[in-house]
Amino acid sequence: MKPTLQLRVGTQLTMTPQLQQAIQLLQLSTLDLRQEIQQALDSNPMLELEEAYGETAVSEPADDDWADDIPDELTVDSEWSDTYQDVVGSSGSSEEGPDFERNTAGASLQGHLMWQLNMTDLSERNRIIAESLIDAVSPSGYLDVDLDTLTEGLRDQGLAGLKTAEVEQVLVQIQQFDPTGACARNLRECLLLQLGALPDETPLLPQAKRLVRQFLEALAGDDRKLLKRRLRLDDDQLNTVIALIRGLDPRPGQAFDDSSSDYVIPDLLARHTREGWRIELNPEAMPRLRIQPDYAALIRRADKSDDNTFMKQHLQEARWLIKSLSSRNDTLLKVGREIMTRQLDFLERGEEAMKPLILADIAQVVDMHESTISRVTTQKFIHTPRGVFELKYFFSSQVGGSEGDAHSSTAIRAKLKKLIGEESPRKPLSDSKLVDLLAADGIKVARRTVAKYREALGIPSSSERKRLA
Repeated sequence: MKPTLQLRVGTQLTMTPQLQQAIQLLQLSTLDLRQEIQQALDSNPMLELEEAYGETAVSEPADDDWADDIPDELTVDSEWSDTYQDVVGSSGSSEEGPDFERNTAGASLQGHLMWQLNMTDLSERNRIIAESLIDAVSPSGYLDVDLDTLTEGLRDQGLAGLKTAEVEQVLVQIQQFDPTGACARNLRECLLLQLGALPDETPLLPQAKRLVRQFLEALAGDDRKLLKRRLRLDDDQLNTVIALIRGLDPRPGQAFDDSSSDYVIPDLLARHTREGWRIELNPEAMPRLRIQPDYAALIRRADKSDDNTFMKQHLQEARWLIKSLSSRNDTLLKVGREIMTRQLDFLERGEEAMKPLILADIAQVVDMHESTISRVTTQKFIHTPRGVFELKYFFSSQVGGSEGDAHSSTAIRAKLKKLIGEESPRKPLSDSKLVDLLAADGIKVARRTVAKYREALGIPSSSERKRLA
Protein backbone atom coordinates (compact mmCIF):
# COMPACT_ATOMS: atom_id res chain seq x y z
CA MET A 1 0.00 0.00 0.00
CA LYS A 2 1.49 3.29 -1.09
CA PRO A 3 1.74 5.95 1.64
CA THR A 4 -0.09 9.19 0.89
CA LEU A 5 -0.66 12.54 2.56
CA GLN A 6 -4.18 13.75 3.26
CA LEU A 7 -5.31 17.14 4.51
CA ARG A 8 -8.28 17.09 6.88
CA VAL A 9 -10.00 20.15 8.28
CA GLY A 10 -11.90 19.85 11.54
CA THR A 11 -12.56 21.43 14.90
CA GLN A 12 -11.64 20.05 18.28
CA LEU A 13 -12.42 21.39 21.73
CA THR A 14 -9.33 22.07 23.82
CA MET A 15 -9.94 22.07 27.54
CA THR A 16 -7.56 24.67 28.94
CA PRO A 17 -6.72 24.49 32.66
CA GLN A 18 -8.64 27.71 33.17
CA LEU A 19 -11.78 26.31 31.53
CA GLN A 20 -11.46 23.12 33.55
CA GLN A 21 -11.25 25.21 36.71
CA ALA A 22 -14.38 27.14 35.77
CA ILE A 23 -16.34 23.94 35.12
CA GLN A 24 -15.19 22.47 38.42
CA LEU A 25 -16.26 25.57 40.35
CA LEU A 26 -19.65 25.46 38.63
CA GLN A 27 -20.33 22.03 40.13
CA LEU A 28 -19.38 22.91 43.72
CA SER A 29 -21.94 23.59 46.42
CA THR A 30 -21.61 26.78 48.45
CA LEU A 31 -19.85 25.04 51.34
CA ASP A 32 -17.42 23.26 49.01
CA LEU A 33 -16.81 26.52 47.15
CA ARG A 34 -15.91 28.27 50.39
CA GLN A 35 -13.42 25.53 51.17
CA GLU A 36 -11.93 25.84 47.68
CA ILE A 37 -11.61 29.61 48.06
CA GLN A 38 -10.01 29.26 51.48
CA GLN A 39 -7.40 26.90 50.05
CA ALA A 40 -6.69 29.41 47.29
CA LEU A 41 -6.29 32.20 49.86
CA ASP A 42 -3.90 30.06 51.90
CA SER A 43 -1.72 29.13 48.92
CA ASN A 44 -1.78 32.29 46.78
CA PRO A 45 -0.35 35.53 48.30
CA MET A 46 -1.85 37.57 45.45
CA LEU A 47 -5.40 36.92 46.62
CA GLU A 48 -7.29 38.51 49.46
CA LEU A 49 -10.89 38.46 50.61
CA GLU A 50 -12.86 41.67 50.31
CA GLU A 51 -14.04 42.68 53.75
CA ALA A 52 -17.16 44.42 52.48
CA TYR A 53 -19.38 43.16 49.69
CA GLY A 54 -19.92 45.48 46.80
CA GLU A 55 -16.35 46.76 46.54
CA THR A 56 -14.91 46.83 43.09
CA ALA A 57 -11.88 44.76 42.38
CA VAL A 58 -8.51 46.50 42.21
CA SER A 59 -7.69 47.64 38.71
CA GLU A 60 -5.20 45.39 36.98
CA PRO A 61 -2.35 46.18 34.62
CA ALA A 62 -3.61 46.58 31.08
CA ASP A 63 -0.53 45.07 29.45
CA ASP A 64 -1.60 41.50 30.24
CA ASP A 65 -3.65 39.81 27.53
CA TRP A 66 -4.05 36.44 29.25
CA ALA A 67 -7.74 37.05 29.98
CA ASP A 68 -8.58 36.91 26.28
CA ASP A 69 -8.17 33.14 26.45
CA ILE A 70 -11.14 32.77 28.81
CA PRO A 71 -14.61 33.22 27.27
CA ASP A 72 -17.11 35.52 28.92
CA GLU A 73 -19.59 32.69 29.36
CA LEU A 74 -18.21 29.30 30.27
CA THR A 75 -20.92 27.09 28.78
CA VAL A 76 -18.74 24.25 27.57
CA ASP A 77 -20.34 20.95 28.56
CA SER A 78 -17.46 18.73 29.50
CA GLU A 79 -16.55 16.89 32.64
CA TRP A 80 -13.28 17.58 34.43
CA SER A 81 -12.47 13.89 34.03
CA ASP A 82 -12.71 14.20 30.23
CA THR A 83 -9.22 15.66 30.30
CA TYR A 84 -7.78 14.41 33.57
CA GLN A 85 -8.87 10.83 34.19
CA ASP A 86 -7.28 10.37 37.61
CA VAL A 87 -7.39 13.84 39.08
CA VAL A 88 -8.55 14.08 42.69
CA GLY A 89 -10.50 17.10 43.85
CA SER A 90 -8.57 19.83 45.59
CA SER A 91 -9.96 18.74 48.93
CA GLY A 92 -8.33 15.33 48.59
CA SER A 93 -4.72 14.22 48.53
CA SER A 94 -3.34 13.55 45.08
CA GLU A 95 -0.65 11.34 46.54
CA GLU A 96 -2.95 9.04 48.48
CA GLY A 97 -5.71 8.68 45.88
CA PRO A 98 -9.44 9.34 46.23
CA ASP A 99 -10.74 9.90 49.73
CA PHE A 100 -13.57 7.31 49.77
CA GLU A 101 -14.52 8.16 53.35
CA ARG A 102 -15.14 11.77 52.39
CA ASN A 103 -17.06 10.76 49.28
CA THR A 104 -19.50 8.55 51.21
CA ALA A 105 -19.89 10.46 54.45
CA GLY A 106 -23.17 12.35 54.43
CA ALA A 107 -23.93 11.16 50.90
CA SER A 108 -27.43 10.92 49.48
CA LEU A 109 -28.99 7.51 48.94
CA GLN A 110 -28.21 7.66 45.22
CA GLY A 111 -24.65 8.71 45.98
CA HIS A 112 -24.21 5.83 48.43
CA LEU A 113 -25.59 3.33 45.90
CA MET A 114 -23.42 4.76 43.11
CA TRP A 115 -20.35 4.48 45.33
CA GLN A 116 -21.05 0.76 45.73
CA LEU A 117 -21.78 0.40 42.02
CA ASN A 118 -18.38 1.88 41.17
CA MET A 119 -16.76 -0.93 43.16
CA THR A 120 -18.84 -3.64 41.45
CA ASP A 121 -17.61 -5.53 38.39
CA LEU A 122 -20.30 -5.08 35.74
CA SER A 123 -20.27 -4.92 31.97
CA GLU A 124 -20.73 -1.51 30.34
CA ARG A 125 -24.27 -2.45 29.28
CA ASN A 126 -25.27 -3.59 32.76
CA ARG A 127 -23.64 -0.54 34.31
CA ILE A 128 -25.85 1.74 32.21
CA ILE A 129 -28.90 -0.22 33.35
CA ALA A 130 -27.76 -0.08 36.99
CA GLU A 131 -27.21 3.68 36.86
CA SER A 132 -30.72 4.19 35.45
CA LEU A 133 -32.19 2.02 38.21
CA ILE A 134 -30.33 3.93 40.94
CA ASP A 135 -31.39 7.25 39.43
CA ALA A 136 -35.03 6.12 39.69
CA VAL A 137 -34.85 5.32 43.42
CA SER A 138 -36.98 7.61 45.59
CA PRO A 139 -35.64 9.20 48.82
CA SER A 140 -37.48 6.54 50.84
CA GLY A 141 -35.54 3.83 49.01
CA TYR A 142 -38.16 2.45 46.61
CA LEU A 143 -37.81 2.09 42.86
CA ASP A 144 -39.89 4.95 41.50
CA VAL A 145 -40.43 3.68 37.96
CA ASP A 146 -42.01 0.67 36.28
CA LEU A 147 -39.44 -1.76 34.82
CA ASP A 148 -41.24 -1.91 31.46
CA THR A 149 -41.13 1.89 31.22
CA LEU A 150 -37.46 1.95 32.18
CA THR A 151 -36.65 -0.76 29.63
CA GLU A 152 -38.39 1.16 26.87
CA GLY A 153 -36.50 4.33 27.77
CA LEU A 154 -33.14 2.54 27.74
CA ARG A 155 -33.92 1.04 24.33
CA ASP A 156 -34.61 4.54 23.02
CA GLN A 157 -31.20 5.60 24.38
CA GLY A 158 -29.37 2.97 22.34
CA LEU A 159 -29.52 -0.31 24.26
CA ALA A 160 -30.88 -2.31 21.34
CA GLY A 161 -32.74 -5.52 22.06
CA LEU A 162 -33.02 -4.83 25.79
CA LYS A 163 -35.61 -6.98 27.58
CA THR A 164 -37.33 -6.35 30.89
CA ALA A 165 -35.93 -9.64 32.20
CA GLU A 166 -32.40 -8.32 31.65
CA VAL A 167 -33.20 -5.16 33.62
CA GLU A 168 -34.69 -7.29 36.38
CA GLN A 169 -31.46 -9.34 36.61
CA VAL A 170 -29.45 -6.16 37.18
CA LEU A 171 -32.03 -4.98 39.72
CA VAL A 172 -31.46 -8.17 41.74
CA GLN A 173 -27.76 -7.28 41.93
CA ILE A 174 -28.46 -3.69 42.98
CA GLN A 175 -30.84 -4.92 45.68
CA GLN A 176 -27.89 -6.59 47.40
CA PHE A 177 -26.36 -3.17 48.11
CA ASP A 178 -26.54 -1.37 51.43
CA PRO A 179 -29.01 -0.35 52.83
CA THR A 180 -30.79 -3.69 52.68
CA GLY A 181 -34.24 -3.27 51.20
CA ALA A 182 -33.35 -0.34 48.94
CA CYS A 183 -34.42 -0.48 45.27
CA ALA A 184 -37.47 -2.57 46.18
CA ARG A 185 -40.55 -2.11 44.03
CA ASN A 186 -43.03 -2.27 46.90
CA LEU A 187 -43.25 -2.76 50.65
CA ARG A 188 -43.55 -6.54 50.41
CA GLU A 189 -40.35 -6.85 48.38
CA CYS A 190 -38.57 -4.43 50.71
CA LEU A 191 -39.39 -6.48 53.79
CA LEU A 192 -38.54 -9.78 52.07
CA LEU A 193 -35.11 -8.42 51.10
CA GLN A 194 -34.43 -7.53 54.72
CA LEU A 195 -35.68 -10.88 55.98
CA GLY A 196 -33.52 -12.63 53.40
CA ALA A 197 -30.45 -10.91 54.82
CA LEU A 198 -31.06 -12.29 58.34
CA PRO A 199 -29.19 -15.39 59.57
CA ASP A 200 -30.87 -18.72 58.79
CA GLU A 201 -31.01 -19.58 62.49
CA THR A 202 -33.27 -16.58 63.23
CA PRO A 203 -36.30 -17.95 65.16
CA LEU A 204 -39.44 -18.40 63.03
CA LEU A 205 -37.77 -16.80 59.98
CA PRO A 206 -39.60 -19.02 57.41
CA GLN A 207 -42.95 -18.12 58.97
CA ALA A 208 -42.08 -14.42 58.89
CA LYS A 209 -41.20 -14.65 55.18
CA ARG A 210 -44.45 -16.45 54.44
CA LEU A 211 -46.46 -13.88 56.37
CA VAL A 212 -44.92 -11.01 54.39
CA ARG A 213 -45.25 -12.87 51.09
CA GLN A 214 -48.88 -13.99 51.49
CA PHE A 215 -50.59 -12.33 54.45
CA LEU A 216 -49.26 -8.78 54.71
CA GLU A 217 -52.77 -7.35 54.27
CA ALA A 218 -54.02 -9.54 57.13
CA LEU A 219 -51.23 -8.20 59.33
CA ALA A 220 -52.23 -4.63 58.42
CA GLY A 221 -55.79 -5.47 59.40
CA ASP A 222 -54.61 -7.10 62.65
CA ASP A 223 -56.41 -10.33 61.75
CA ARG A 224 -54.61 -12.53 64.26
CA LYS A 225 -57.02 -15.46 63.95
CA LEU A 226 -56.35 -15.78 60.25
CA LEU A 227 -52.61 -15.47 60.76
CA LYS A 228 -52.50 -18.14 63.49
CA ARG A 229 -54.61 -20.54 61.43
CA ARG A 230 -52.71 -20.11 58.16
CA LEU A 231 -49.23 -20.03 59.71
CA ARG A 232 -50.03 -22.66 62.34
CA LEU A 233 -48.66 -20.58 65.18
CA ASP A 234 -49.74 -20.03 68.75
CA ASP A 235 -50.04 -16.58 70.35
CA ASP A 236 -46.44 -16.41 71.58
CA GLN A 237 -45.01 -17.54 68.25
CA LEU A 238 -47.18 -15.07 66.33
CA ASN A 239 -46.03 -12.26 68.63
CA THR A 240 -42.42 -13.24 67.89
CA VAL A 241 -43.03 -13.17 64.13
CA ILE A 242 -44.83 -9.81 64.27
CA ALA A 243 -42.05 -8.32 66.43
CA LEU A 244 -39.48 -9.54 63.89
CA ILE A 245 -41.34 -7.88 61.02
CA ARG A 246 -41.94 -4.65 62.92
CA GLY A 247 -38.22 -4.49 63.61
CA LEU A 248 -37.56 -4.09 59.87
CA ASP A 249 -37.24 -0.72 58.16
CA PRO A 250 -40.12 0.03 55.73
CA ARG A 251 -38.23 3.08 54.39
CA PRO A 252 -34.57 2.04 54.10
CA GLY A 253 -33.55 5.21 52.31
CA GLN A 254 -34.84 7.56 54.99
CA ALA A 255 -31.60 7.32 56.99
CA PHE A 256 -29.81 9.08 54.11
CA ASP A 257 -32.32 11.92 53.97
CA ASP A 258 -30.45 14.10 56.47
CA SER A 259 -31.42 17.39 54.86
CA SER A 260 -33.15 18.47 58.08
CA SER A 261 -29.84 18.45 59.95
CA ASP A 262 -27.73 19.94 57.17
CA TYR A 263 -26.68 23.55 57.36
CA VAL A 264 -27.65 25.00 54.00
CA ILE A 265 -26.53 28.39 52.75
CA PRO A 266 -28.87 29.51 49.95
CA ASP A 267 -27.11 30.70 46.81
CA LEU A 268 -30.07 32.75 45.59
CA LEU A 269 -32.75 34.88 47.24
CA ALA A 270 -36.33 35.28 46.00
CA ARG A 271 -38.18 38.24 47.42
CA HIS A 272 -41.29 40.15 46.48
CA THR A 273 -40.97 43.87 45.71
CA ARG A 274 -43.33 46.49 44.35
CA GLU A 275 -42.16 45.61 40.85
CA GLY A 276 -42.80 41.90 41.37
CA TRP A 277 -40.61 38.95 42.26
CA ARG A 278 -36.89 39.58 42.31
CA ILE A 279 -34.23 36.85 42.12
CA GLU A 280 -30.72 37.82 43.18
CA LEU A 281 -27.50 36.31 44.46
CA ASN A 282 -27.12 35.90 48.20
CA PRO A 283 -24.17 38.14 49.14
CA GLU A 284 -23.59 36.10 52.31
CA ALA A 285 -22.94 33.00 50.19
CA MET A 286 -20.67 34.61 47.61
CA PRO A 287 -17.24 35.54 49.00
CA ARG A 288 -15.61 38.29 46.95
CA LEU A 289 -11.94 38.03 46.05
CA ARG A 290 -9.59 40.67 44.79
CA ILE A 291 -5.95 41.09 43.91
CA GLN A 292 -3.72 42.14 46.80
CA PRO A 293 -2.81 45.72 45.77
CA ASP A 294 0.60 45.93 47.45
CA TYR A 295 1.92 42.73 45.87
CA ALA A 296 0.39 43.63 42.49
CA ALA A 297 2.28 46.94 42.52
CA LEU A 298 5.61 45.14 42.98
CA ILE A 299 5.11 43.04 39.84
CA ARG A 300 5.16 46.06 37.56
CA ARG A 301 8.92 45.96 37.68
CA ALA A 302 10.56 44.84 34.43
CA ASP A 303 13.15 42.50 35.92
CA LYS A 304 13.00 38.73 35.39
CA SER A 305 14.10 37.60 38.80
CA ASP A 306 12.80 34.32 40.25
CA ASP A 307 10.78 36.18 42.86
CA ASN A 308 9.09 38.36 40.27
CA THR A 309 8.35 35.37 38.04
CA PHE A 310 6.88 33.52 41.02
CA MET A 311 4.60 36.45 41.83
CA LYS A 312 3.53 36.85 38.20
CA GLN A 313 2.48 33.22 38.06
CA HIS A 314 0.40 33.59 41.20
CA LEU A 315 -1.09 36.81 39.89
CA GLN A 316 -2.24 35.03 36.74
CA GLU A 317 -3.73 32.17 38.76
CA ALA A 318 -5.54 34.68 40.98
CA ARG A 319 -7.03 36.44 37.96
CA TRP A 320 -8.20 33.12 36.48
CA LEU A 321 -9.92 32.22 39.74
CA ILE A 322 -11.67 35.60 39.98
CA LYS A 323 -12.82 35.31 36.38
CA SER A 324 -14.12 31.77 36.95
CA LEU A 325 -16.02 32.82 40.09
CA SER A 326 -17.62 35.71 38.24
CA SER A 327 -18.70 33.39 35.42
CA ARG A 328 -20.10 30.90 37.96
CA ASN A 329 -22.20 33.57 39.64
CA ASP A 330 -23.50 34.91 36.32
CA THR A 331 -24.48 31.44 35.12
CA LEU A 332 -26.14 30.56 38.43
CA LEU A 333 -28.15 33.79 38.45
CA LYS A 334 -29.24 33.41 34.84
CA VAL A 335 -30.42 29.84 35.33
CA GLY A 336 -32.06 30.59 38.70
CA ARG A 337 -34.03 33.51 37.28
CA GLU A 338 -35.30 31.45 34.36
CA ILE A 339 -36.38 28.60 36.63
CA MET A 340 -38.29 30.88 38.97
CA THR A 341 -39.87 32.72 36.03
CA ARG A 342 -41.43 29.38 35.08
CA GLN A 343 -42.44 28.65 38.69
CA LEU A 344 -43.92 32.00 39.78
CA ASP A 345 -47.20 30.23 40.58
CA PHE A 346 -45.31 28.15 43.15
CA LEU A 347 -44.13 31.32 44.89
CA GLU A 348 -47.67 32.65 44.90
CA ARG A 349 -49.71 29.52 45.73
CA GLY A 350 -47.38 26.72 46.77
CA GLU A 351 -46.67 23.17 45.57
CA GLU A 352 -50.11 22.61 44.09
CA ALA A 353 -49.36 25.27 41.51
CA MET A 354 -46.02 23.75 40.43
CA LYS A 355 -45.60 23.58 36.64
CA PRO A 356 -43.97 20.68 34.76
CA LEU A 357 -40.37 21.53 34.00
CA ILE A 358 -37.43 19.61 32.56
CA LEU A 359 -33.77 20.49 32.04
CA ALA A 360 -34.25 20.92 28.30
CA ASP A 361 -36.79 23.74 28.85
CA ILE A 362 -34.23 25.87 30.69
CA ALA A 363 -31.29 24.82 28.51
CA GLN A 364 -33.05 26.02 25.37
CA VAL A 365 -33.82 29.46 26.76
CA VAL A 366 -30.42 30.22 28.32
CA ASP A 367 -28.56 28.63 25.37
CA MET A 368 -26.71 26.03 27.40
CA HIS A 369 -26.49 22.27 27.32
CA GLU A 370 -28.68 20.18 29.61
CA SER A 371 -25.61 18.84 31.41
CA THR A 372 -24.63 22.40 32.33
CA ILE A 373 -28.10 23.04 33.75
CA SER A 374 -27.78 19.84 35.75
CA ARG A 375 -24.47 21.02 37.22
CA VAL A 376 -25.83 24.47 38.03
CA THR A 377 -28.91 23.15 39.83
CA THR A 378 -27.22 20.39 41.86
CA GLN A 379 -26.61 21.39 45.50
CA LYS A 380 -27.54 25.00 44.71
CA PHE A 381 -30.32 26.41 46.89
CA ILE A 382 -32.73 29.32 46.76
CA HIS A 383 -34.40 31.00 49.74
CA THR A 384 -38.07 31.80 49.16
CA PRO A 385 -40.87 32.92 51.47
CA ARG A 386 -41.99 29.29 51.41
CA GLY A 387 -38.64 27.91 52.55
CA VAL A 388 -35.24 26.94 51.19
CA PHE A 389 -35.28 24.62 48.18
CA GLU A 390 -32.67 23.01 45.97
CA LEU A 391 -32.99 24.27 42.41
CA LYS A 392 -33.50 20.68 41.24
CA TYR A 393 -36.70 20.62 43.30
CA PHE A 394 -38.44 22.80 40.71
CA PHE A 395 -37.98 20.20 37.97
CA SER A 396 -40.68 17.54 37.75
CA SER A 397 -42.12 15.22 35.15
CA GLN A 398 -45.24 16.02 33.20
CA VAL A 399 -48.49 14.13 33.69
CA GLY A 400 -51.16 14.56 31.03
CA GLY A 401 -54.58 15.78 32.07
CA SER A 402 -57.97 16.24 30.50
CA GLU A 403 -58.42 18.74 27.68
CA GLY A 404 -54.73 18.55 26.82
CA ASP A 405 -53.61 20.13 30.09
CA ALA A 406 -50.32 19.05 31.67
CA HIS A 407 -49.67 18.79 35.38
CA SER A 408 -46.51 18.52 37.41
CA SER A 409 -45.96 15.31 39.36
CA THR A 410 -44.95 17.50 42.32
CA ALA A 411 -48.26 19.35 42.13
CA ILE A 412 -50.19 16.07 41.99
CA ARG A 413 -48.40 14.75 45.07
CA ALA A 414 -49.19 17.98 46.92
CA LYS A 415 -52.84 17.69 45.88
CA LEU A 416 -52.95 14.08 47.10
CA LYS A 417 -51.42 15.06 50.43
CA LYS A 418 -54.01 17.79 50.85
CA LEU A 419 -56.95 15.52 49.96
CA ILE A 420 -55.80 12.81 52.36
CA GLY A 421 -55.17 15.38 55.07
CA GLU A 422 -58.78 16.59 54.79
CA GLU A 423 -60.38 13.10 54.74
CA SER A 424 -62.54 11.66 57.49
CA PRO A 425 -60.43 9.42 59.78
CA ARG A 426 -63.28 6.93 60.00
CA LYS A 427 -63.74 6.80 56.24
CA PRO A 428 -60.38 7.35 54.53
CA LEU A 429 -60.25 7.87 50.80
CA SER A 430 -59.33 4.85 48.69
CA ASP A 431 -56.95 5.18 45.74
CA SER A 432 -59.90 4.84 43.35
CA LYS A 433 -61.73 7.67 45.10
CA LEU A 434 -58.61 9.81 44.94
CA VAL A 435 -58.47 9.18 41.18
CA ASP A 436 -62.06 10.46 40.86
CA LEU A 437 -61.35 13.57 42.97
CA LEU A 438 -58.27 14.39 40.90
CA ALA A 439 -60.25 13.88 37.68
CA ALA A 440 -62.80 16.40 38.97
CA ASP A 441 -59.95 18.92 39.08
CA GLY A 442 -58.92 18.07 35.52
CA ILE A 443 -56.05 15.78 36.53
CA LYS A 444 -56.39 12.41 34.81
CA VAL A 445 -54.10 9.77 36.32
CA ALA A 446 -54.24 6.01 36.73
CA ARG A 447 -54.93 4.37 40.09
CA ARG A 448 -51.47 2.78 40.19
CA THR A 449 -49.96 6.24 39.69
CA VAL A 450 -51.91 7.51 42.68
CA ALA A 451 -50.72 4.52 44.71
CA LYS A 452 -47.10 5.17 43.67
CA TYR A 453 -47.28 8.86 44.65
CA ARG A 454 -49.00 8.00 47.94
CA GLU A 455 -46.29 5.49 48.83
CA ALA A 456 -43.60 8.01 47.87
CA LEU A 457 -45.18 10.43 50.36
CA GLY A 458 -45.01 7.74 53.05
CA ILE A 459 -48.81 7.61 53.38
CA PRO A 460 -50.30 4.17 54.22
CA SER A 461 -53.20 2.65 52.28
CA SER A 462 -56.77 3.52 53.20
CA SER A 463 -57.20 0.30 55.20
CA GLU A 464 -54.08 1.02 57.27
CA ARG A 465 -55.11 4.66 57.80
CA LYS A 466 -58.49 3.50 59.06
CA ARG A 467 -56.89 1.09 61.52
CA LEU A 468 -54.48 3.75 62.77
CA ALA A 469 -57.22 6.34 63.21
